[in-house]
Amino acid sequence: MVFFELILGRTLVKASKIMEPPYSYFYHGWPLPFFLQGRLSKDFWVDLIQVGFLYFFPLRLLELFNGILTVDSASKLYTGEKPMALGLMVQNYIEARFKSPFITLICVLYTSNCVILGSIWIATLYFFIVRNISHGYFFVSVLFAAACLVLLTKYLEWSAIWTMSIVISVLEKGICGRGAFAISDRFSRDCKGDGLLLMLVFFLWELGLRSLCLYFGCYKRVGVVIIVSATLICVGNVIKWVACMIYFCDRREGFHQNIEEEVQGKAQEVDRDLEFANGD
Repeated sequence: MVFFELILGRTLVKASKIMEPPYSYFYHGWPLPFFLQGRLSKDFWVDLIQVGFLYFFPLRLLELFNGILTVDSASKLYTGEKPMALGLMVQNYIEARFKSPFITLICVLYTSNCVILGSIWIATLYFFIVRNISHGYFFVSVLFAAACLVLLTKYLEWSAIWTMSIVISVLEKGICGRGAFAISDRFSRDCKGDGLLLMLVFFLWELGLRSLCLYFGCYKRVGVVIIVSATLICVGNVIKWVACMIYFCDRREGFHQNIEEEVQGKAQEVDRDLEFANGD
């Protein structure tokens, strides 16, 4: 995790320097795409590949394993059951319950990264367009800022659905992939604001910690600050899994209560119709 934070911070700093316009150009009229080819160094590509590799393989797998153990233990404590011993729990989930969450994780990574890459592409287009217009700069900037805010809101809402789908794959045997997505979307349909707020808290938590590391230059070497930051991010991930588990259990109970109320309402209507028919 610390190694990932180091490379991520270094990559972000290099990317910001690459996007800076040369001094020979005015603020407007900088042909961005034509200059990127000459400014993308080999070290930047190496760091970018390392960040992608660490993000997709060890980091996400470790986060999934941590999520499985956390969700299972938290769900047993939440429902009043006795948690299993750690060794038995690890053996049980490697043998029986790792497959469904792993399949769901693949679906989540595919969907979320498509959204992220699309967002980066839109941001790059904005960066190019805004820097090369001389009229209506303020209007275009405000319009794009509003679009980015809407996109971030939708991304956080989808993140709540994606995270809950993994929780569903952990707690419900045999449900994974599209099935977990469908159930998560159904449970979140009437309370997207709650999922948005939940994901916003953890998004700001990670963003604030990483921003502090970038501001103080902690990406340059391994130090106490970046170790503490990585530890706090890991703690935040554990709390996020617990919060999403509670969120799922509450939504499941509410969904079942709504179904029971609908069934009871229909049963009462049928009884009234029968009484009316017998009275006639």
